[in-house]
Amino acid sequence: MASIILPAIPSESRPGRFGIYGGRYVPETLMAALVELEHEYDVAKADAAFQAELADLLHNYAGRPTPLYFCKRLTEQLGGAKIYLKREDLLHTGAHKINNALGQGLLAKRMGKKRIIAETGAGQHGVATATVCALLGMECVIYMGEVDMARQELNVLRMRLLGAEVRSVTSGSKTLKDAISEAMRDWVTNVRDTFYILGSALGAHPYPTMVRDFQRVISKEMKQQILEKEGRLPDVVVACVGGGSNAIGAFYEFIPDRNVRLIGVEAGGRGPALGDHAARFQGGAPGVLQGTFSYVLQDGDGQIALTHSVSAGLDYASIGPEHAALHDTGRAEYTSCDDAAALDAVVKLARTEGILPALESAHAVAEALRIVPTLPPHEILVVNLSGRGDKDMGILAQELKLQSI
Repeated sequence: MASIILPAIPSESRPGRFGIYGGRYVPETLMAALVELEHEYDVAKADAAFQAELADLLHNYAGRPTPLYFCKRLTEQLGGAKIYLKREDLLHTGAHKINNALGQGLLAKRMGKKRIIAETGAGQHGVATATVCALLGMECVIYMGEVDMARQELNVLRMRLLGAEVRSVTSGSKTLKDAISEAMRDWVTNVRDTFYILGSALGAHPYPTMVRDFQRVISKEMKQQILEKEGRLPDVVVACVGGGSNAIGAFYEFIPDRNVRLIGVEAGGRGPALGDHAARFQGGAPGVLQGTFSYVLQDGDGQIALTHSVSAGLDYASIGPEHAALHDTGRAEYTSCDDAAALDAVVKLARTEGILPALESAHAVAEALRIVPTLPPHEILVVNLSGRGDKDMGILAQELKLQSI
């Protein structure tokens, strides 16, 4: 069998493809909607008025640009490279998800859609979507796994207060994968009047490209800010990876800069056994899930495996196709962090810098804690702090036994 050679830097040489990954694997009833979406997005992307409206909302409503913060105490304690945090946690709604929700919400308005659906795992995309729907005056339905609703109750309450209907998904693992499946079933049924705001850089084309484009503002700002502060690019950029939206947003502008290491951190969960983690590059294989060809955690018969992570937002069996291509070409490195290390990272950052990260973001912080002492002091490492941790207080109280410390 002939080997497949991917490009040195993944690019969409064919629309919707990153090397061999990506594509559009959906029921026929959704093909016309996806083709329409691709066309409308291409037109909007070139429309100065659309871009100006989005830029205005990102600045005056969401709070961009977010700061690039130097962790002085943490850097001193670890004794290695300088550590910076890209503070996406300071955005309105508390995470990077608002960047994409605003972009897709404006696109839905442009297309004349009145009803919005979305999926959510950790609840941050659900909150961001509910927020945008309230802002734009649209009906909003959010699908969320029953397990995730229990462990992210605060975000469920926030979505309902914002006017969204939150529908509990009780099938399968009752987590993000199943929420996406239910949202897709809804879209198939109501495709004429409904817009699906997909929250991560996955799914059928054009979603991986569109979500990446709305999130690339992270690395655009990061590059400008680090040049202003340090006069050069960082040596390392680290981000957690579930579906991959915050990571591709943090990586994208640095992909051509080959001296900048890009490190994605997956959920190592409880351990290496299938079903105990969500590390697609450390136990998965290429396959199709929910509209795209990428790495998927699956058993020997090709059935989608159960996943586990202490963080609901990383608890997903597949990964965005652009990350798959970055992995195969070696342009980005992908590692994993287990639950215990992520919890330790929450405590370390909270008590050293007074910043409480989301459990998802804590996986990236944990990787920084691991590698910074091995790097020389003149090097620079940036962590994309994708979200804040107040949503996780119930989990943290249980796992860390906060009442006793």
